[in-house]
Amino acid sequence: MTGIGDVAAPNLWREEPPCADYERVRSIVSFISERWRGQPSIEDIAEHAGMSPTHVHHLFRRWCGLTPKDFLAAITLDNARALLADSASVLDTSYEVGLSGPGRLHDLFVAHEAMTPGEYKAGGAGLDMAYGFHPSPFGEAIIVATERGLAGVGFVDGGDRDHALADMRRRWPRASYREDGSFTEPYARRIFEPELWRHETPLRVVLIGTDFEIRVWETLLRIPLGRATTYSGIANHIGRPSAARAVGAAVGKNPISFVVPCHRVLGRSGQLTGYHWGLTRKQAMLGWERGRVAN
Repeated sequence: MTGIGDVAAPNLWREEPPCADYERVRSIVSFISERWRGQPSIEDIAEHAGMSPTHVHHLFRRWCGLTPKDFLAAITLDNARALLADSASVLDTSYEVGLSGPGRLHDLFVAHEAMTPGEYKAGGAGLDMAYGFHPSPFGEAIIVATERGLAGVGFVDGGDRDHALADMRRRWPRASYREDGSFTEPYARRIFEPELWRHETPLRVVLIGTDFEIRVWETLLRIPLGRATTYSGIANHIGRPSAARAVGAAVGKNPISFVVPCHRVLGRSGQLTGYHWGLTRKQAMLGWERGRVAN
């Protein structure tokens, strides 16, 4: 398969999958989100989680490379506001050849193409969609791909795979679907294992939406790891300054979670607004990415 990259030494696919960490982390993130103003101590967090402080510390270091204290800081409103600093210039920055490091643009090194408006309007008719369920740092993921590249990334909540699949199918109702985890597994590894984010083997992504939605999604791809922007910032960037609400709708329809980083779009004041796969997961993604930047 081309455009996915070498998938040797998949660190995430250890004996205990990353989903196991995320289920514990998710409960803790919810706890922190409700109490961040009081800056809960690691003892408070550990008591809530039913773990020892040492266990909590090692859990977060293993999961995202941050201490619990650093993770708490990463998901606070103050940090979200800092992420928005110079958000306009972030979007105006051109791609640079050889740009590297944790703040690089296109941190997943995505090569994307858009399907024609006719293909989108046809509801995916004639498309053969393979899907599979795979572990990820943010819970079990559903990956959808075509021969042309990655088309969908979503998440399974409460073990309800049928709901996750239905969510993808409604986007392209006339496509044909087949479960083929062997086809989608290399995509899952390429997406969720930072060691496989390589410039020389870009992840091929197929954007399937309206012209406006694709313009918004292409703009999302320009938000670097560890940074954020606003709906109005995207609207201004695409030359539609009065279309912030329509931008929000397009962001919400993004079918390729995490890769097309809609989680990096915040409210004007830094507030975390609605996210299709849940605000807790959005906070977890931002905290996990902070760990990548820190390391």
